[in-house]
Formats: sequence, C-alpha cells, structure tokens
Amino acid sequence: MRRWKRPFPGKLSTSTANHFIMTQANTNQPPMPQPIDYSQPLNRTVLQAMPKIDLHRHLEGSLRLESLLAIAREFNLDLPMDGLEALRPLVQVTDDPPDHEVFLSKFQVLRQFYRNPELVKRLTYEVIADAAADNVHYLELRFSPQALTRVNEYTLHDAVHWVREAAQHASRDFAIEVGLIITLVRHDPLEQAEMVVDAAERHVGRGIAGIDLAGDEVAFPPGPFTPIFKRAHEAGLGITIHAGEWASADGVKQAIEDLYADRIGHGVRLVENSRIARMVRERGVALEVCLTSNVQTGVIHDIRHHPLADLLNFGLQVTINTDDPTVSNITLTDEYEIATTLLNQSYTDLRQMILNAAEAAFLPEESRKRLVTYFEDQLPRL
Repeated sequence: MRRWKRPFPGKLSTSTANHFIMTQANTNQPPMPQPIDYSQPLNRTVLQAMPKIDLHRHLEGSLRLESLLAIAREFNLDLPMDGLEALRPLVQVTDDPPDHEVFLSKFQVLRQFYRNPELVKRLTYEVIADAAADNVHYLELRFSPQALTRVNEYTLHDAVHWVREAAQHASRDFAIEVGLIITLVRHDPLEQAEMVVDAAERHVGRGIAGIDLAGDEVAFPPGPFTPIFKRAHEAGLGITIHAGEWASADGVKQAIEDLYADRIGHGVRLVENSRIARMVRERGVALEVCLTSNVQTGVIHDIRHHPLADLLNFGLQVTINTDDPTVSNITLTDEYEIATTLLNQSYTDLRQMILNAAEAAFLPEESRKRLVTYFEDQLPRL
C-alpha cells in the first residue's frame, strides 16, 4: 500500500501552502490494493487498478489546473483568474483544431508558472503524485531545465537539482519508481543544448536516466545535434528522440543512425515505410506511442484509425504513454481505455505493451530485469 505523508517540504507562502495541502489531501489517498481478475472484461475499474508504466510524460504538460490557478493568483500573472474554466483553454486542448502548433502553444502559457525553486519542486512532486494515483508504478518523467529557469534566470544545474530532489521525495512518499529524462529542444541554440547535456552528465546515475530531443521535427532536422547526442551516448545516458510524428518515417531512421536513439517518441509514421519499420524491429528500438496526443496534434485524423495495432502486428516494441496529461486532459487509464474500447486491444496486448515498456526502461541491466520480473508477476499470463 502506498503511504500518505506530508506534502513536499518546500517553503511556500501561507496561501500557496494551504492550497497545496488541500489538493494533495483530496486527490492522493489510493485505496487498499485488491486482487485483480484479468479474465473479466477490461472495464475502467480493472484498467485503473492495473499497474502501469509511463515512459513518455512531460513535466510541463502535466501540471494540475488547480495549482496553476493558485499560482497565477498569488503572483498576479497576466492570465484569467476567474476560475478553472477561464484558465483551461490556455493550457489544455478543448475545442481547438487538431494541429501541432496549437498543441505546442499551450506550453507558452504553462512555462510561466515556475516562479521560484519551491514551485518547481512542488509542481514536480504533484505530477509524480498524480501518476502514482493512476497506479503508474514506474515513471520516466521528462523536463526541460531551460524552460524551468526562463522566468528568473536560474542555472540549468539548479533546475535539475530541484527536480531531482522533488522526484526523490515523491518516489519515497508514493512508492513509485521515477527516472528523469532531460529534454533538448530542436529550435533552441546549439550552445544551449550543449549546456543542457552538461547538466545531464553531472547527474548521470543520480536520478537522470536519459535525454530527449523534442520540438518541430519538420523545420529542424536532427543533423546539427549529432555530436551532442554522440557525447550523451558515450556518457551512458539513454536516448529517446521525438520522431516519426509530424514528419515522415525518415526522421526515425535519422534518429537511430545519427542520434543513437534507444527509443522513439511517437514513431507512428513508421506504418508508411516498411523498410524503416523493419530496421526499428531488428534493432529493438522501442516506440513511445501516445494515442490522444496523436489525434490532438493532427498526426492521426480519427482515433479509430490509429495504427497502434498495425505497429504491434509488425512486431515492433510498442508502449502506451500519456505525453501531456494536462494538455490532453487524460490519464494513462484513459489511454488504456481507448486502446481496449476503440482499438480492440486485449488484456494480452496491454500486458505485452507494459512488459515492452519495462524492457525499454532507462535502467541499469539488473534493475531493468527486476522491473520486468515485477510486472510479469503483477500481470499474469492468461
């Protein structure tokens, strides 16, 4: 059973601290675990209780709306403060057209809330608490230290330290294992990317499990980043690259050959190129698929036509993840429910994708083997 403890012990103002304690107490007291009969229909209750892995979740896209509103009011941000519904369209997909630029525009607002170190720690803690409440037992949370330091110009090393510290507290308090991934952004200057990798290397083996490259893959091809990712690979960092999402499957090939990718963020465009898909399969590169996000960014026009089953049937190492729970207004349980009800995935399919995620985790070999064994025990073969 997960143990409920105090909120993260950062020093907050009285109003912020009271709000933090209230929202924690209201949302994060999971029920006593009960044995699960996976032979029964996969209704929402079963899916919510199922132990999960999320390899692709962005910190900046996972913040609680209630916390954002409280911070906006406390710091008098130039944002609607009338209530959650006034703030929601700015940070969450509501009636927006399916378009990746619209989706990314939400982050311009979301990055205004990291006003000080205490808030970085608090928001990180809450994101991990929410994952644990959804029965995510292993989480790899990615974040951009350059985004966390933009408002008050703290150092990248400071931001990494704050996220690590909060993750350690949340991992202990909610019995969830957490690895951290540092995200580089394609449109940022290469000099900044070098500094971000410097920060990642300083924390290898101390909570930082890998690095990521995100952003507009159409306008910013990966070539200039090759030396940076070669260096990260040699330093022992796991590498995941956003590719095969807004651009063609060629981006996946480039990510593997030029950027040393161990995993691909999204990768759904692989269905358009069987030759590259075979290369991905032969090299054992895992795919971090995010169903709802793929629809909201316009990659997939109808969720019922999502190629999840095609990718699985081709023998690829597919996993299901959330991407940005707040932006998409989802949980990982929601994504599992979409997979089972709209894409006809079975318990056996879900089990395989969870085990795929365990096998692809950015962990030392022995720790990864223990993770796989744990989920094999938790999810019996039918």
